[in-house]
Amino acid sequence: MGNERIKSLDIRIRDVSTPLDMTKSLLEDRRTFWVITALIVLLFAIGNLPWQLDDYDQAKQAFTSFEMIKEGHWFYQQTPHERVATKPPLVGWISAGLFGITRSWEVAWRLPSLLAAIALAILLFRVASSAYGSIAGLVALSAFGLNLLSPRLATLVRTDMPLAFVIFLIGLLIWQKIQRQHEWTLRNRVYLFALLTAAMLIKGPIVYAFLLPGILLFELWRRRYASRRSEVAAEAGQHPRSQTRASAWSGWWPWIASLAVFLLWVTGGILFQPGFFDEVVMREFLGRFGETIHRAQPLYFYLPHLLQKFAPWSILLIAIAIFDLSSRRWRISAAFREMQPGTFWLLCWSIGGLIVMSLIPSKRVDRIFPVIPPLCLLLAAQIGNRWPCSHGSVSCVSTSVDTDLTGHPPSADYGEAGRPVTAENYAAHIFRWTAGALILAIFFTGGYATWKVVTGYRDHRDALAIFARDVHREAETRHWRYEVVSAKDEGLLLYLQKTHYIEPDRAVVEWNAGNLDALVASTEKARALMPQLSGATPNQLKLSERTKEQGTGYVLITR
Repeated sequence: MGNERIKSLDIRIRDVSTPLDMTKSLLEDRRTFWVITALIVLLFAIGNLPWQLDDYDQAKQAFTSFEMIKEGHWFYQQTPHERVATKPPLVGWISAGLFGITRSWEVAWRLPSLLAAIALAILLFRVASSAYGSIAGLVALSAFGLNLLSPRLATLVRTDMPLAFVIFLIGLLIWQKIQRQHEWTLRNRVYLFALLTAAMLIKGPIVYAFLLPGILLFELWRRRYASRRSEVAAEAGQHPRSQTRASAWSGWWPWIASLAVFLLWVTGGILFQPGFFDEVVMREFLGRFGETIHRAQPLYFYLPHLLQKFAPWSILLIAIAIFDLSSRRWRISAAFREMQPGTFWLLCWSIGGLIVMSLIPSKRVDRIFPVIPPLCLLLAAQIGNRWPCSHGSVSCVSTSVDTDLTGHPPSADYGEAGRPVTAENYAAHIFRWTAGALILAIFFTGGYATWKVVTGYRDHRDALAIFARDVHREAETRHWRYEVVSAKDEGLLLYLQKTHYIEPDRAVVEWNAGNLDALVASTEKARALMPQLSGATPNQLKLSERTKEQGTGYVLITR
């Protein structure tokens, strides 16, 4: 009877280990890493082709650095339609500096986001590999690069990717404090102050919404379960203090001092920039919390969008959590109580930001992007805590002391003989799911990005940019004096490298006075202007009427 049980157990182990070893070999293969890395960089580079500034308020962000260089407005800028720019100037400063180096506006506008995306991917891979093993590192890298948000934002002329990078550095600093059980030093607080100030000068106090709720949740958890963890540590022969001293809270001064820097910028705008108070303070900031200025979205808006945009990794994240809880007989309170502090911080960081952002009535999908990097690291923690050392891990889980997906000991109901088999069964399931999610993400994200690029060129999404650049080139060749009649498309000024529109009445006066050789106007306004312009003829350079989504048609008027 005993021999039969041993044979049965041996068969079960062999049946599990073979596919498990094959899956692990695939995920640990260096060629897999380099293929994924190359694909992610490619998707980041081509995700927004053909490049244009006609959607997602890209023209507003691009105009800040353009105005800095052309007119020397380094602290407060305007939009193309001469309204006050509502974003702080840090990303604009970076773009202006890059233009001084590259002399290319397209590169200067898009490189900050691209560099931030690549830096985030590298950092996620290195941190996850060091803490949880090489497979977890590959998963963190893949989850960040192979979703529907990251490739889109990687070269978009917006502040979302740089903001996510700085927020991740702050959250990572807190995570390292918790992981290493280190107390906050003056040097750490100065570093935190610098990062918070950078975040403030990118997009204002929104950084608080992504970090402070998670810190509050973690501190409540830490204080509630500190005594229990101390008792467990004492029974295990560890120093009790080492289990409880790590805090996510650094103290008040880095947070207050960085806010003071931002308020200094706001105060200067209110005092010296006409319209700043109404546009920035009332409309952009306070207006986000009401429903009269910005379009309000339902409370649940972000959750389904996050599940869809972050798929299939969001599904894998939830599936592993459910799998883990089922193995613990759905004892949720016990799971929270016994969860590793570093893992719990990642959970608090992600969920806290999602909850608070959901409470703000004004919503847009890309605003929730800063929760993606901590979710990637949380997924890596789930996978890394499930199985013994992957190569490169410095924080491995031993097979002699099994842990579940949150780093907990398994239920005593498993039995001594069943533990290794159960652990391998669980690991086999997780690694199969991970490999499946990776393959699905490659086809899903790659296919979607390819479809966007192909349809962009097919539908001539950059038609306005091509038309305007042709006009600019022709004007430089012929030394024309020309202006742009006020139009709805904000990117038109940037394509033509002009800082201001001209009103139709003023255009008529300047033309008839002989001060202009050419005018760019929308087709509709050109019909009204032509009879009033002496000697005016439509040039062969024109942009035909487009669809409603593409915008207005334009024509070049010359003498």
